[in-house]
Amino acid sequence: MRLTHDVFLEQQQKLLMTPELRQAIAILQMSTLELTEYVQRELEENPFLEEREESGEIERDNDSSDNTKMEEWMEYFHDRDIGYSSQEKEEEKSFDNFLTRRPSLYEHLEFQLHIASKKEDDLAIGNYLIGSIDSNGYLCVDLDEVASKLNVRREKVQEALELIQSFHPHGVGARDLAECLLLQLRHYGKESQIAWDIINYHLGDLAQGKLNKIAQALAVPVQEIQDIGDLIRTLDPRPGLQYSNNNEIKYILPDVFVEKVEGEYIVIVNDFNFPRLIINQVYKSILRQPNSFSQDAKKYLEDKMGSAIWLIRSIEQRRMTLYKVARCIVDIQTQFLDGGVEYLKPLNLKQVADIVEVHESTVSRATTNKYIQTPQGLFELKYFFSTGVELHHGSQKVSSKSIKHMLEEIVAAEDPTKPLSDDAITKILNKKGIRISRRTIAKYRQELGILSTMARKRY
Repeated sequence: MRLTHDVFLEQQQKLLMTPELRQAIAILQMSTLELTEYVQRELEENPFLEEREESGEIERDNDSSDNTKMEEWMEYFHDRDIGYSSQEKEEEKSFDNFLTRRPSLYEHLEFQLHIASKKEDDLAIGNYLIGSIDSNGYLCVDLDEVASKLNVRREKVQEALELIQSFHPHGVGARDLAECLLLQLRHYGKESQIAWDIINYHLGDLAQGKLNKIAQALAVPVQEIQDIGDLIRTLDPRPGLQYSNNNEIKYILPDVFVEKVEGEYIVIVNDFNFPRLIINQVYKSILRQPNSFSQDAKKYLEDKMGSAIWLIRSIEQRRMTLYKVARCIVDIQTQFLDGGVEYLKPLNLKQVADIVEVHESTVSRATTNKYIQTPQGLFELKYFFSTGVELHHGSQKVSSKSIKHMLEEIVAAEDPTKPLSDDAITKILNKKGIRISRRTIAKYRQELGILSTMARKRY
């Protein structure tokens, strides 16, 4: 068999992801807060972009004004003797300048340690132990290892640990969950032998609601087990988290507003927070001067000009897409806006994409990390997309979120001494015309964090 080199002509279609298209897709996915920050960065980096001033004044003699600015800029550009000087702008005093932060868990414990003890040896052991406490408040090192590392007796390490375990937040410095809960009970004066036995030997059964099993094992009334179980549930299994992520501030800024005006819902895209962008006419005029720059400088300016135009178009395209998608959702979910979650309709991306005449991926990107302010409250746009369950007559469907809301209401209204089983809840919903199985009810109950029938029972 002989190998030869041949040339074939073949026609192919390929979708090329240009930098401009990537930018447009990224802008579509941005929330209002993210887009505001992005626009501010672009204003700083791109000389062709400038913020349009919102004023009632009529622009007058733009051409002559731009020509004057262009001449002044060209004079500055060609003058090589002009130096650059900057004067630091005095920082404006505001309330933000005086804000402080809450101490971390390590700082909080270290502060208490220096108040409780002044001996150098105790401080050294205490600081080592505090440094070995994780963000949940648990000690992550063995006491023998600490004693060996610091060359001290284990009893000294134990004393230092007991001191730290008396600090706030209560339960800190524990080596496991049981010790953490017992430390808190001791602090609140609620420690008892039965509570000690439950925490050390029956914590798993308590979580599963097997109160009768615990009562039989400890030979005490089930009502007493339930009371102690209620007390244990008030304790904090992760006390250290009270001092974690203190500086993490999350803002939710609505991307879309929905207002009811004269019986009709009006959709408004929130674009008030980022500036209106326009092309800087001075730089645009300068670019028209063919012999003013080198080829490299001219290419740089042309690239910046193209980037500025594309950014403005992408932001406008995002606004229009977001408006169309939100308008479509509002039109479909009008009953929800009027009556609440019980009237939420099943909806998927394809339905909205077909109405808006875009691809499903575009709808997905337009609704990602975006929130809508409605008369019913603030919701993520993704909230309105949910599966549906058919009614018995089969003419329409009910949203799974609506069924979950009904499930919560049924459980909230039940007799706690005789909680409803999943089968009983299924029959109640079937009577309302909702075709649903017991298995689906069990699934929804677990997703909502509702305990089983046995665990909900009150004695």
